Amino acid sequence: MSSATAVHQGIYKSGFARRVARWLDAIPHPPVAMEITSDRVAVARWGRARSLDSFAVELLPPGSVIPSAVETNLVNSSMVKSAVAKACDRVRTRAEDVALILPDPVIRVFVQHFEDFPRSPEEAIPLLRWKLKKSVPFEADETIISYFRQAPREAGVDVVTALARLRVIREYESLAEGVGMQPGVVLSSALAAISLLDGDRPILLARISGSALTTAIVRSGLLCGYRCTELPASGAGLTPQMLLEEIFPVAAYYQDTWNEGISSVRIAGLGVRLGEFSRPLEQEFHCEVKSLLNSAHSEGIIKDDARQLADRDLEGLVGWMLHRA
Repeated sequence: MSSATAVHQGIYKSGFARRVARWLDAIPHPPVAMEITSDRVAVARWGRARSLDSFAVELLPPGSVIPSAVETNLVNSSMVKSAVAKACDRVRTRAEDVALILPDPVIRVFVQHFEDFPRSPEEAIPLLRWKLKKSVPFEADETIISYFRQAPREAGVDVVTALARLRVIREYESLAEGVGMQPGVVLSSALAAISLLDGDRPILLARISGSALTTAIVRSGLLCGYRCTELPASGAGLTPQMLLEEIFPVAAYYQDTWNEGISSVRIAGLGVRLGEFSRPLEQEFHCEVKSLLNSAHSEGIIKDDARQLADRDLEGLVGWMLHRA
């Protein structure tokens, strides 16, 4: 089943009251996953014992992939196709299903509250299209939608909705199809990585990938806030103040809505620069600030064999691997 067909049928919905994992457990789990970012392609295969069998990473020349919800993403498609082919050859993929993990800006995510929400996808998807038509920069007939229900803070229903432009998703699907694989699942890196957040207290995730920042808040397995924005600078030009200014709106919304503060912050994508950002964030939120992958490993959330992926900062694949286990 292609991702386009899958989302139209609403396969991503789930009861999911305590853990994001319940949602992902309800969807197909191909033995191969491919994570595509602005600077690399990573492919991983899991064996019958659900342990990591092999993986490969191929770097991309700068500007080959420019993540966007609207415009063409594969700017240098020949280079990206070559990288995909090399990585798949190293992992020895076949004509099989694959999970595609895409850059966060490609997929828009919304958390909405409804007093009442339809049970059937046939009624739910048109409602979501209508509610969100002014929130996305493309026409409704170009939109593919995935959603799941989660327990609300109060009466009613909370719905997490993921939207993407079909033409953009097809760009990435064609990469897998070009090496003989069939995209069975499509999701963003941040949504995959959210599974690495565990605990009953609110945890804020700040994930930096290139010039994109994804901020999410998870509490007891519930996605309470989500925002993907473009940073004013990337790499060495990014400062702690810039990051704080982009993170703050999501944290403030959560604090106003839930009447409680953030209990911890997890960071992905800063690498060796994490230390210079930790102190300002700790002062702002009055809580611990740690690396997402290092904390997940030390807390026993991920298995030892996932450390190979964690050491390459492949949090999307690590999060997906957690669900496969």
